[in-house]
Amino acid sequence: MHKTKQIIVIALVVVLMGVLMAQPIKGLVKRDKAEQEQQTNTSTETEAINLASVSSVAKQGLNASLVKEITDLEAALSASSGEERINLLKKLAGHWDDLAKPAPLGFSYEEIGKLESTYDNWLKAGDAFTAAYENLQDTLVAPALIEHAQQAYQKALDLNPKSLDAKTGLGTAIVNKGGAPMQGIAMLMEVVKEDPQNLKANMSLGMFSMRSRQFDKAVNRFKTVIEIQPSAEAWFYLATSYENIGLKAEAIKAFQQSKAIAADPSLSQFIDRKVDELSK
Repeated sequence: MHKTKQIIVIALVVVLMGVLMAQPIKGLVKRDKAEQEQQTNTSTETEAINLASVSSVAKQGLNASLVKEITDLEAALSASSGEERINLLKKLAGHWDDLAKPAPLGFSYEEIGKLESTYDNWLKAGDAFTAAYENLQDTLVAPALIEHAQQAYQKALDLNPKSLDAKTGLGTAIVNKGGAPMQGIAMLMEVVKEDPQNLKANMSLGMFSMRSRQFDKAVNRFKTVIEIQPSAEAWFYLATSYENIGLKAEAIKAFQQSKAIAADPSLSQFIDRKVDELSK
Protein backbone atom coordinates (compact mmCIF):
# COMPACT_ATOMS: atom_id res chain seq x y z
CA MET A 1 0.00 0.00 0.00
CA HIS A 2 2.83 2.41 0.91
CA LYS A 3 4.64 1.80 -2.40
CA THR A 4 1.43 2.30 -4.40
CA LYS A 5 0.76 5.59 -2.61
CA GLN A 6 4.34 6.69 -3.25
CA ILE A 7 4.04 6.04 -6.99
CA ILE A 8 0.76 7.99 -7.12
CA VAL A 9 2.37 10.92 -5.33
CA ILE A 10 5.31 10.92 -7.73
CA ALA A 11 2.99 10.81 -10.73
CA LEU A 12 1.13 13.85 -9.39
CA VAL A 13 4.44 15.61 -8.79
CA VAL A 14 5.44 15.10 -12.41
CA VAL A 15 2.19 16.57 -13.69
CA LEU A 16 2.01 19.49 -11.28
CA MET A 17 5.68 20.48 -11.00
CA GLY A 18 5.25 23.42 -13.37
CA VAL A 19 2.31 24.70 -11.36
CA LEU A 20 4.25 24.30 -8.11
CA MET A 21 7.19 26.31 -9.41
CA ALA A 22 4.92 29.10 -10.62
CA GLN A 23 3.05 29.60 -7.34
CA PRO A 24 4.90 31.04 -4.33
CA ILE A 25 3.56 30.45 -0.84
CA LYS A 26 0.42 32.50 -0.33
CA GLY A 27 1.13 35.45 1.91
CA LEU A 28 4.83 35.68 0.97
CA VAL A 29 3.81 37.74 -2.03
CA LYS A 30 1.02 40.24 -2.56
CA ARG A 31 -2.31 38.49 -3.08
CA ASP A 32 -4.61 39.57 -5.88
CA LYS A 33 -8.34 40.19 -5.50
CA ALA A 34 -9.38 36.72 -6.64
CA GLU A 35 -7.13 35.06 -4.07
CA GLN A 36 -8.50 37.26 -1.30
CA GLU A 37 -12.03 36.28 -2.28
CA GLN A 38 -11.00 32.61 -2.18
CA GLN A 39 -9.80 33.06 1.41
CA THR A 40 -13.11 34.72 2.32
CA ASN A 41 -15.08 31.82 0.90
CA THR A 42 -13.13 29.12 2.78
CA SER A 43 -15.50 29.01 5.74
CA THR A 44 -18.49 28.50 3.45
CA GLU A 45 -16.73 25.69 1.59
CA THR A 46 -15.78 24.08 4.91
CA GLU A 47 -19.41 23.96 6.00
CA ALA A 48 -20.52 22.41 2.69
CA ILE A 49 -18.00 19.55 2.88
CA ASN A 50 -18.78 16.93 5.51
CA LEU A 51 -18.74 13.19 6.14
CA ALA A 52 -21.82 12.58 4.00
CA SER A 53 -20.52 14.52 0.99
CA VAL A 54 -17.03 12.98 0.94
CA SER A 55 -18.45 9.52 1.64
CA SER A 56 -20.65 9.79 -1.44
CA VAL A 57 -17.61 10.52 -3.60
CA ALA A 58 -15.45 7.86 -1.93
CA LYS A 59 -18.01 5.14 -2.60
CA GLN A 60 -17.73 5.63 -6.34
CA GLY A 61 -15.90 2.70 -7.88
CA LEU A 62 -16.25 0.42 -4.85
CA ASN A 63 -17.90 -2.97 -5.25
CA ALA A 64 -21.57 -3.25 -4.35
CA SER A 65 -21.09 -5.29 -1.19
CA LEU A 66 -18.67 -2.77 0.30
CA VAL A 67 -20.97 0.13 -0.59
CA LYS A 68 -23.88 -1.63 1.11
CA GLU A 69 -21.86 -2.37 4.23
CA ILE A 70 -20.75 1.26 4.55
CA THR A 71 -24.22 2.62 3.75
CA ASP A 72 -25.77 0.35 6.39
CA LEU A 73 -23.24 1.63 8.94
CA GLU A 74 -24.08 5.22 8.05
CA ALA A 75 -27.80 4.51 8.41
CA ALA A 76 -27.21 3.01 11.85
CA LEU A 77 -25.17 6.07 12.80
CA SER A 78 -28.07 8.41 12.14
CA ALA A 79 -30.11 6.70 14.88
CA SER A 80 -27.27 6.16 17.37
CA SER A 81 -25.84 8.04 20.33
CA GLY A 82 -23.26 7.74 23.07
CA GLU A 83 -21.00 4.69 23.18
CA GLU A 84 -22.89 2.98 20.36
CA ARG A 85 -22.24 5.92 18.04
CA ILE A 86 -18.53 5.95 18.91
CA ASN A 87 -18.24 2.23 18.16
CA LEU A 88 -20.04 2.62 14.84
CA LEU A 89 -17.83 5.55 13.86
CA LYS A 90 -14.70 3.55 14.71
CA LYS A 91 -15.96 0.68 12.58
CA LEU A 92 -16.67 3.11 9.74
CA ALA A 93 -13.20 4.65 10.14
CA GLY A 94 -11.71 1.17 9.89
CA HIS A 95 -13.40 0.65 6.52
CA TRP A 96 -12.15 3.98 5.14
CA ASP A 97 -8.66 3.29 6.45
CA ASP A 98 -8.56 -0.14 4.78
CA LEU A 99 -9.75 1.43 1.53
CA ALA A 100 -7.16 4.26 1.74
CA LYS A 101 -9.85 6.95 1.55
CA PRO A 102 -8.41 9.74 3.73
CA ALA A 103 -11.18 12.34 3.38
CA PRO A 104 -14.02 10.27 4.91
CA LEU A 105 -11.48 8.79 7.34
CA GLY A 106 -10.69 12.29 8.56
CA PHE A 107 -14.33 13.20 9.03
CA SER A 108 -14.98 9.89 10.82
CA TYR A 109 -12.23 10.62 13.34
CA GLU A 110 -13.42 14.22 13.64
CA GLU A 111 -16.85 12.92 14.70
CA ILE A 112 -15.19 10.46 17.10
CA GLY A 113 -13.15 13.33 18.55
CA LYS A 114 -16.28 15.35 19.23
CA LEU A 115 -17.60 12.48 21.36
CA GLU A 116 -14.32 11.16 22.72
CA SER A 117 -11.93 14.10 22.73
CA THR A 118 -8.49 12.50 22.98
CA TYR A 119 -5.13 13.46 21.55
CA ASP A 120 -4.95 10.28 19.46
CA ASN A 121 -8.38 10.81 17.89
CA TRP A 122 -7.68 14.41 16.91
CA LEU A 123 -4.19 13.59 15.61
CA LYS A 124 -5.63 10.79 13.45
CA ALA A 125 -8.24 13.21 12.12
CA GLY A 126 -5.58 15.80 11.28
CA ASP A 127 -3.31 13.26 9.60
CA ALA A 128 -6.19 11.93 7.49
CA PHE A 129 -7.28 15.42 6.42
CA THR A 130 -3.67 16.22 5.52
CA ALA A 131 -3.38 13.10 3.36
CA ALA A 132 -6.66 14.06 1.70
CA TYR A 133 -5.76 17.65 0.83
CA GLU A 134 -2.26 16.71 -0.32
CA ASN A 135 -3.89 14.51 -2.96
CA LEU A 136 -6.43 17.20 -3.92
CA GLN A 137 -4.36 20.39 -4.09
CA ASP A 138 -5.80 21.40 -7.45
CA THR A 139 -9.46 21.16 -6.43
CA LEU A 140 -11.95 23.42 -4.69
CA VAL A 141 -12.26 20.85 -1.91
CA ALA A 142 -8.69 21.31 -0.67
CA PRO A 143 -9.20 24.60 1.25
CA ALA A 144 -11.97 23.04 3.33
CA LEU A 145 -9.88 19.96 4.10
CA ILE A 146 -6.97 22.19 5.14
CA GLU A 147 -9.30 24.07 7.49
CA HIS A 148 -10.47 20.81 9.08
CA ALA A 149 -6.87 19.62 9.40
CA GLN A 150 -5.87 22.84 11.15
CA GLN A 151 -8.75 22.58 13.61
CA ALA A 152 -8.00 18.93 14.38
CA TYR A 153 -4.28 19.52 14.96
CA GLN A 154 -5.04 22.51 17.18
CA LYS A 155 -7.27 20.34 19.36
CA ALA A 156 -4.58 17.65 19.49
CA LEU A 157 -1.98 20.23 20.47
CA ASP A 158 -4.26 21.66 23.15
CA LEU A 159 -4.46 18.18 24.67
CA ASN A 160 -0.73 17.49 24.27
CA PRO A 161 1.23 20.77 24.01
CA LYS A 162 4.56 18.93 23.68
CA SER A 163 3.48 16.91 20.62
CA LEU A 164 5.82 17.55 17.69
CA ASP A 165 3.51 15.58 15.40
CA ALA A 166 0.58 17.90 16.15
CA LYS A 167 2.77 21.01 15.86
CA THR A 168 4.17 19.82 12.51
CA GLY A 169 0.70 19.11 11.14
CA LEU A 170 -0.64 22.43 12.39
CA GLY A 171 2.28 24.41 10.99
CA THR A 172 1.94 22.71 7.61
CA ALA A 173 -1.80 23.37 7.49
CA ILE A 174 -1.33 27.04 8.42
CA VAL A 175 1.14 27.55 5.56
CA ASN A 176 -1.07 25.73 3.07
CA LYS A 177 -4.11 27.73 4.17
CA GLY A 178 -2.29 30.89 3.15
CA GLY A 179 -3.48 33.43 5.71
CA ALA A 180 -0.38 33.63 7.92
CA PRO A 181 2.31 31.42 6.35
CA MET A 182 5.20 32.73 8.42
CA GLN A 183 3.40 31.61 11.58
CA GLY A 184 3.30 28.08 10.19
CA ILE A 185 6.93 28.21 9.05
CA ALA A 186 7.94 29.36 12.55
CA MET A 187 6.15 26.36 14.08
CA LEU A 188 7.95 23.97 11.73
CA MET A 189 11.27 25.61 12.55
CA GLU A 190 10.54 25.06 16.25
CA VAL A 191 10.00 21.38 15.53
CA VAL A 192 13.30 20.89 13.68
CA LYS A 193 15.14 22.90 16.34
CA GLU A 194 13.93 20.42 18.94
CA ASP A 195 14.17 17.40 16.63
CA PRO A 196 16.54 18.03 13.68
CA GLN A 197 15.71 14.62 12.21
CA ASN A 198 11.94 15.12 12.17
CA LEU A 199 10.86 13.61 8.85
CA LYS A 200 7.55 15.39 8.30
CA ALA A 201 8.75 18.82 9.36
CA ASN A 202 11.83 18.64 7.13
CA MET A 203 9.73 17.44 4.19
CA SER A 204 7.25 20.29 4.63
CA LEU A 205 10.01 22.87 4.96
CA GLY A 206 11.62 21.48 1.82
CA MET A 207 8.38 21.76 -0.13
CA PHE A 208 7.75 25.31 1.07
CA SER A 209 11.33 26.27 0.16
CA MET A 210 10.66 25.03 -3.37
CA ARG A 211 7.43 26.97 -3.60
CA SER A 212 9.21 30.16 -2.55
CA ARG A 213 12.04 29.31 -4.97
CA GLN A 214 14.66 28.97 -2.23
CA PHE A 215 16.11 25.88 -3.84
CA ASP A 216 19.37 25.90 -1.89
CA LYS A 217 17.40 25.59 1.34
CA ALA A 218 15.20 22.92 -0.25
CA VAL A 219 18.29 20.86 -1.11
CA ASN A 220 19.39 20.78 2.52
CA ARG A 221 15.93 19.78 3.72
CA PHE A 222 15.52 16.95 1.20
CA LYS A 223 19.03 15.65 1.92
CA THR A 224 18.02 15.42 5.57
CA VAL A 225 14.79 13.62 4.63
CA ILE A 226 16.73 11.10 2.55
CA GLU A 227 19.15 10.47 5.42
CA ILE A 228 16.17 9.64 7.63
CA GLN A 229 14.02 7.72 5.16
CA PRO A 230 14.90 7.55 1.44
CA SER A 231 11.90 7.68 -0.89
CA ALA A 232 11.25 8.20 -4.58
CA GLU A 233 9.37 11.39 -3.74
CA ALA A 234 12.22 12.92 -1.70
CA TRP A 235 14.82 12.03 -4.35
CA PHE A 236 12.59 13.57 -7.03
CA TYR A 237 12.22 16.84 -5.14
CA LEU A 238 15.96 16.90 -4.40
CA ALA A 239 16.69 16.39 -8.10
CA THR A 240 14.34 19.21 -9.08
CA SER A 241 15.95 21.52 -6.51
CA TYR A 242 19.42 20.68 -7.82
CA GLU A 243 18.22 21.33 -11.37
CA ASN A 244 16.91 24.77 -10.44
CA ILE A 245 20.25 25.88 -8.98
CA GLY A 246 22.20 24.59 -11.96
CA LEU A 247 23.79 21.48 -10.42
CA LYS A 248 23.08 19.21 -13.38
CA ALA A 249 25.28 16.25 -12.41
CA GLU A 250 23.75 16.12 -8.93
CA ALA A 251 20.26 16.45 -10.40
CA ILE A 252 20.86 13.51 -12.75
CA LYS A 253 22.05 11.28 -9.91
CA ALA A 254 19.06 12.21 -7.75
CA PHE A 255 16.58 11.65 -10.59
CA GLN A 256 18.09 8.22 -11.20
CA GLN A 257 17.73 7.34 -7.51
CA SER A 258 14.06 8.34 -7.66
CA LYS A 259 13.57 6.19 -10.75
CA ALA A 260 15.22 3.16 -9.11
CA ILE A 261 13.06 3.33 -5.98
CA ALA A 262 9.71 4.06 -7.63
CA ALA A 263 10.06 1.51 -10.45
CA ASP A 264 7.11 3.16 -12.20
CA PRO A 265 7.05 3.15 -16.05
CA SER A 266 5.53 6.63 -16.44
CA LEU A 267 7.98 8.15 -13.98
CA SER A 268 10.89 6.31 -15.62
CA GLN A 269 9.99 7.78 -19.00
CA PHE A 270 9.76 11.27 -17.54
CA ILE A 271 13.11 10.94 -15.76
CA ASP A 272 14.80 9.52 -18.86
CA ARG A 273 13.74 12.65 -20.74
CA LYS A 274 14.97 14.89 -17.91
CA VAL A 275 18.32 13.12 -17.74
CA ASP A 276 18.68 13.44 -21.51
CA GLU A 277 17.97 17.18 -21.31
CA LEU A 278 20.37 17.70 -18.42
CA SER A 279 23.13 15.70 -20.12
CA LYS A 280 23.29 18.01 -23.16
